[in-house]
Amino acid sequence: MIQIIVRAVLAGFLLASGIAAATAAQFGDAQYAIKADDGSEMTNFDLSPELVKRMQGLESLIPVGNPSGDVTLYQFYDLNCPFCREAAHDVDALLKADPKLKLVFVPYPVLSVASVQGGLVEVIAARMLPPEKFLELHRQIYAGRGVVDGMRVLDASIKLGLDRDKVLAQAQTQATLDILRSHADFGSAAKLVATPAYVINGVAIVGHPGQRALRSVVASVRKCGKVAC
Repeated sequence: MIQIIVRAVLAGFLLASGIAAATAAQFGDAQYAIKADDGSEMTNFDLSPELVKRMQGLESLIPVGNPSGDVTLYQFYDLNCPFCREAAHDVDALLKADPKLKLVFVPYPVLSVASVQGGLVEVIAARMLPPEKFLELHRQIYAGRGVVDGMRVLDASIKLGLDRDKVLAQAQTQATLDILRSHADFGSAAKLVATPAYVINGVAIVGHPGQRALRSVVASVRKCGKVAC
């Protein structure tokens, strides 16, 4: 068990994110014409250049797909978010269908203590695994049911050949917790009030629009340099 994290500290961390109490009515308007697969409008808005630069400088960004892709899509996710589990299948399919896409996973554990514990292990595993192996880890984590915590992510990491003690030695540190805190602080500043959330071409999309909608946004960026042409 990962015991180093004090619940009182995490309580402040979770509250600081501003995510846990968010409801759909609070998501806000759509700046651009981005619609979900069901036809509903998706909350989306421009991020300031300063926020985009801050996002690109986050310490535990996990790039997968084409490292030299012509379009980069960032996904902010919580391992215990049911919508993130659904989105994982769509994003996986999108990657397989689009060899020119660069996807950047951004661990964003803001929903529970278990999420943070899982995130601590995940960011360390990401440092030790090549991109294709991290994708496999991501799939394995979401394959089972129930709560995703540190031990579940650790077990999946061990199955992929990582050393248990080496992973835990780095995961159970204040420095690693500070990395996750920086992700949550950025999400709060960027008003990413739901998981998953995406950033593409400097535009934040709050919630999961679906595979077809994401494909359409990527195609628009390629066609006209905007999320909606």
